[in-house]
Amino acid sequence: MGAVPLTQTKTKEASIQTLVDLVAGDMEKVNQLILSKAGSNVDLIPEIARHLIDSGGKRLRPMLTLAFAKMFDYGSEQGDVILAASVEFMHTATLLHDDVVDESDMRRGKLAARKLWGNQASVLVGDYLLGQAFKMMVDVGSLEALRILSEASAIIAEGEVLQLGAAQDTNTTEAQYMQVIEAKTAALFAAACEVGPEICDQGSKMRQVARKFGMDLGLAFQLVDDALDYGGSAKDLGKDVGDDFHEGKITLPIIYAIQRGTQEDRVFWKRCLEEGDIKDGDLDYAIDLLKSTGALADTIKRARDFGASAIEALDELPDGECKEALRESVEFCIARVS
Repeated sequence: MGAVPLTQTKTKEASIQTLVDLVAGDMEKVNQLILSKAGSNVDLIPEIARHLIDSGGKRLRPMLTLAFAKMFDYGSEQGDVILAASVEFMHTATLLHDDVVDESDMRRGKLAARKLWGNQASVLVGDYLLGQAFKMMVDVGSLEALRILSEASAIIAEGEVLQLGAAQDTNTTEAQYMQVIEAKTAALFAAACEVGPEICDQGSKMRQVARKFGMDLGLAFQLVDDALDYGGSAKDLGKDVGDDFHEGKITLPIIYAIQRGTQEDRVFWKRCLEEGDIKDGDLDYAIDLLKSTGALADTIKRARDFGASAIEALDELPDGECKEALRESVEFCIARVS
């Protein structure tokens, strides 16, 4: 059966509730494991870790790990739960590190950890969580699962460095930016999906299908976030609208707008993003430019294209409730900006 096309507007089906319900029992175990492994005799470690862990977030990545393991009838062992918790620890660590690198003030609607405890503590607690993640991976006993997730960790770090090199550079190309988000965001989605069939002893074909799905979903997810920063709400983002603008981030909507704008527009982007000279009204003007050049609309279109590709990848997977939950998760990610 062909891929189901992405809807163009929000509908009641644009929800991850099917996925949430599907893995609810295992996610309860994941959450318990996360809280237990975030503990330490050093009081500051659990304090900072729980500040972010308890602040919300849909925990989509660990749910994907559980869904793929369930799709291939993983047994009664706890390997899927342990790997799902490892994935969430990796994600949490990257958030702590990202907020320091980006000098962000807010995370998931709350003050970023770095604003409460400082940059040094945030980085070190992120390192601690990564260490715990790898200890848990070893407990599963799958060398290949360890390889998949450790490789993702290295790729994420490379993406951070790539982004640092492109930061506040209005000459950044679309290809360079896509390389950044493939590493920073999509690599963990891909790994989270791939370890599911791996621990179920599936062959390379199923692993690659799962990886393809995760990679495309991750790219769509990030591009939607890029668009939401200029066309969404603080509730959707968990941070203030326009944070990317004020931090001088060069995202895909900006790249499109610079390419399509006038010389006067390019001077504006250079002043705001490279020089950090942002005046009252500049954010509203930037949003107007992003809309008038079609930059926001085309970023959303790119996100939809990756979403459609993710759904198409599902054609190779067994039919059933897991497959439907994964399809709906794509619809949900795209609908955030519809």
